[in-house]
Amino acid sequence: MTPDSPASPASAAVPGPLAGIRVVEMCNTFAGPVCGRLMADFGADVIKVEPLDGDPVRQMGSFAQGVSLQAASILRGKRSLAMDLKRPEAKAIFEDLLQRADVLIENNRPGVLERLGFDPERLRRDHPRLVIVRISGFGQDGPYAARPGYGAICDAFAGIRDLTGDPDRPPSRVALATTDYLTAVYSAFGTMLALFHRQHSGQGQVVDAALFEAAFSQMEGHVPAFEKTGYLPQRQGAALPHVAPNNQYPTRDGFVLIAANNGSTWERLAEAIGRPDLLRDPRFLTVQLRGEHAAALDAEVAQWTRERTGAEVEALLLGKEVPVSRVCTIADAFTDSHFAARRALLQVAHPLLGSMTQIGIVPRLSETPGSVTHTGPNIGQDSVAILRDELGYEARRIEALLEEGVVAAGGPSLPW
Repeated sequence: MTPDSPASPASAAVPGPLAGIRVVEMCNTFAGPVCGRLMADFGADVIKVEPLDGDPVRQMGSFAQGVSLQAASILRGKRSLAMDLKRPEAKAIFEDLLQRADVLIENNRPGVLERLGFDPERLRRDHPRLVIVRISGFGQDGPYAARPGYGAICDAFAGIRDLTGDPDRPPSRVALATTDYLTAVYSAFGTMLALFHRQHSGQGQVVDAALFEAAFSQMEGHVPAFEKTGYLPQRQGAALPHVAPNNQYPTRDGFVLIAANNGSTWERLAEAIGRPDLLRDPRFLTVQLRGEHAAALDAEVAQWTRERTGAEVEALLLGKEVPVSRVCTIADAFTDSHFAARRALLQVAHPLLGSMTQIGIVPRLSETPGSVTHTGPNIGQDSVAILRDELGYEARRIEALLEEGVVAAGGPSLPW
């Protein structure tokens, strides 16, 4: 990949494995919209129902010519229907959508869906095949269910924040919505399980995905350790607890990550850095011992890396089949041949910007790959078409809904 061609063209639209599945997305910001985007990438018809002023994600991230670049990606492949769900007429439209839907995704605080008149128990009676995906901070039940919760809040509650950062400093954070994205993947997985079950039973069900549980699932190793031994994990910085060498090491021009966890890889690393004597050191004879003496072992490795550039370290260690990578930036992704070969960056047409680069489709399927059909729509861009073509509303009724402010309609020329 070269700077002149930073991304692969978006793949031609082909029927994905979710073709024929209709999803109604009543979500905002990250976890819910990412779940919907995953389904749209693989062929589902995702109708995003959003407020008249749009999903708040449209006001987030970086902008180019007034376009939220994050919204253009996270809303890709979807259709937008903008309406005021507090109005009875809008609720009737929403009910008509659900009558034709396979999946409803919502990420409101527990109780909001019920107050709008769409209690899941009632929906399951009226639409028995509907899969209802509910994403929230703390889940749909339990003493904290009513608490507001974003990814960062749930990181703190789940103990993830306490383990993030260097041990001699306050807890830090990854400057990304990692828990939201992890929850979105769990939610999409739950949706697929529910649709698979429906094939046999004919019945939908409720998928209850909590951000704090998605975050807490990463504590899989620490839970039994605390219960059996009382071990309380602490911040380790860039190191992986109880495993060495597996850390971030300084070079002359930055940092590298080296992971030589098992015996054979450790042996190759020791040979590569010219320290076969370390293989006979009683502190480093086994995986467990190396984990117990990680600080001492890391110091030995760092003494070697800091005398070389990142590129030199990479070349030498890769030559010995030791897992290693320089600490890269987003700029590196745009010039790296592997990102290009794996289509990790896609060039997607945009009505105002001409084109824009977006993340690729994950995972890659050999027989039914996903595709990006279009960038994120404007607020209400598809309102009229959905009401007319999908729900069969007459022009006079649609005009009345627009005039009364129940529904909003936008086009490519309108601001984001």
